[in-house]
Amino acid sequence: MERSKSFLTVKQLAEKYPAFTEGALRSLIFHRESNGFAPAVLKLGKKVVLSETAFIEWVEKGGGKSAQQ
Repeated sequence: MERSKSFLTVKQLAEKYPAFTEGALRSLIFHRESNGFAPAVLKLGKKVVLSETAFIEWVEKGGGKSAQQ
């Protein structure tokens, strides 16, 4: 399935996917190198945005579980 490339702030992503709180998303961002979340994170200066497509793919692959195994 083709997904459009959209980028959201932490707040916007948490509002769109309420199962993930802002705090949980910030924790994922902080530990992105060890949990496999790095492809979803884009830093633009001090601004951090998340790729919705990469986020969904990360969740569908089992999140941090697949990155740790």
